[in-house]
Amino acid sequence: MLVSAEEMLTKAKEGKYAVGQFNINNLEWTKAILLTAQELNSPVILGVSEGAGKYMCGYKTVVGMVNGMLEELNITVPVALHLDHGSYEGAKACIEAGFSSIMFDGSHYPIEENVAKTKELVAICKEKGMSIEAEVGSIGGEEDGVVGAGECADPEECKMVADLGVTMLAAGIGNIHGKYPENWAGLSFETLDAVQQKTGTMPLVLHGGTGIPEDMIKKAISLGVSKINVNTECQLSFQEATRKYIEAGKDLEGKGFDPRKLLAPGFEAIKETVKEKMELFGSVGKA
Repeated sequence: MLVSAEEMLTKAKEGKYAVGQFNINNLEWTKAILLTAQELNSPVILGVSEGAGKYMCGYKTVVGMVNGMLEELNITVPVALHLDHGSYEGAKACIEAGFSSIMFDGSHYPIEENVAKTKELVAICKEKGMSIEAEVGSIGGEEDGVVGAGECADPEECKMVADLGVTMLAAGIGNIHGKYPENWAGLSFETLDAVQQKTGTMPLVLHGGTGIPEDMIKKAISLGVSKINVNTECQLSFQEATRKYIEAGKDLEGKGFDPRKLLAPGFEAIKETVKEKMELFGSVGKA
């Protein structure tokens, strides 16, 4: 059964580790992440961007697939199904479809409007026992057509949004989505520290977990980051394993063209990536 991310993140913040949000794109992705979480006895958050939701035929299809897998694969670790970078309309649609958690990204609205819309969604989520994530300061890079330069959040604005009753807060600290450029300046730990001082026990979220050096990840966790989002890295490992399989001509041997065989190396590669991340984040054995 899907759960809100609240309890797993509260425990993570107290225990100084982080829970990974791994974005899903299809059945292989979902199955690989769930099986790895179960094997490692780790809580997990499945992230769905609006673009991926459309690709998978809509939010109800996603909910049906995930719920089916939880039952068929006997998944007993806590699993949250979370809308990633949701619009106001997207958030409402996911609440309706049966997600257990949403992110409302109102960072592009004027702060007053962001606050009003966040307040309304907080009330609905509280009533339904769902968790809700808000964002302050834009996360750089590109994610489903949303482009930002990686600004640092204003700690005062963070406190204002945190005080609305959200479960977790994503604050821009110079992190970006996708691959990091050569000239990336690194994470701003000063910003993170200032944000944590203003928001206290609230779990903080680090977007764009792909390509941030391990020592920076560990330092961010020590400063209150309890949820780290990973997407690009699983896509890259899937792509690399699939490429190797085809370049080795394995798809031309016997029934190697069968999608169950063709996609298997990529599926294993996702599992490996998720395992590495769960070990780095410290969530292994914490279910």
